[in-house]
Amino acid sequence: MTLSIHLPQPMEQALNSYCGNHAISKDQAIEQALEQFLSAQDQTPNAYELGKVGFGADETHAGDIARNSKKLLRQKFRGEI
Repeated sequence: MTLSIHLPQPMEQALNSYCGNHAISKDQAIEQALEQFLSAQDQTPNAYELGKVGFGADETHAGDIARNSKKLLRQKFRGEI
């Protein structure tokens, strides 16, 4: 597939430098970059992975929050927690 793109001057210079230092063509460098970018997109974390750092972060309560929510809110507003 043929693809034509316009690169900003600094990016084109960086690409030329990279290709010269690694002895590869621009096509090869761009293909490698796209492969890395697209494979990283496949590794998007799911909802659990995104939220797991916050699970259980609120340790101001004891027991079942759903069952004790009114009590916990009263205690929180009174400054008891």
